Amino acid sequence: MAQIRHSITIDASQEKVYPLVSTAKGFSKWWAADATEKGGIVELGFFKRATVYQLELTKNVPPNEVEWACLSGQEWKGTRIRFSMSSGSGKTIVKFTHADWKAETDYFVSCTTTWGELMFRLKGVAEGKSPGPLFSADGLAY
Repeated sequence: MAQIRHSITIDASQEKVYPLVSTAKGFSKWWAADATEKGGIVELGFFKRATVYQLELTKNVPPNEVEWACLSGQEWKGTRIRFSMSSGSGKTIVKFTHADWKAETDYFVSCTTTWGELMFRLKGVAEGKSPGPLFSADGLAY
């Protein structure tokens, strides 16, 4: 199965990065403005909710690792999103994996690019900058 992988060094502690990747509120700061949580399921809405991804937390080892199971989406359903974090010298290394894709489709390739941009948004927010989420409720925020 195909997987997307990224690694980024963030000039912030794991304790600061962890809530950004483990909660709907955290996701809303760098990923999608439309992020809600109901009954343990995080929903991320894109393009006026034309697309909604549901994520269920399946592994939670604060502040070291978070894994989400994707419950919806034509190509996302059945995939897993993992953030593994380690620290040294006041910095956090985030190793990101979006695993278990069925195939390397054009959409998969597009998501690889998007996740790269999202890693820099996560870094910016954790370091106290204000890039905001990549996706507004209406579309791409830029």
